[in-house]
Amino acid sequence: METEIVVKKKGQTTIPVRIRKKFKIEEGTRLAVVETDEGILLKPKKSFWDMLGSGSEFATVEEMNKLLDKLRHEDE
Repeated sequence: METEIVVKKKGQTTIPVRIRKKFKIEEGTRLAVVETDEGILLKPKKSFWDMLGSGSEFATVEEMNKLLDKLRHEDE
């Protein structure tokens, strides 16, 4: 489904409520902006709470702590 939105003077736009609800985008949600051959893709980034406990199979405690420190720094 295609939805048209308008870009304002400072590059700002509004994501329609239907799409925000579908992808659980709320105030404060961080989005990754990805350039593709077809245009721009906005992807919700996982928060600290989304990732809590999810990486035990893939990383050591030390590696997870480094990642958490990086995420905390980005949230400042």
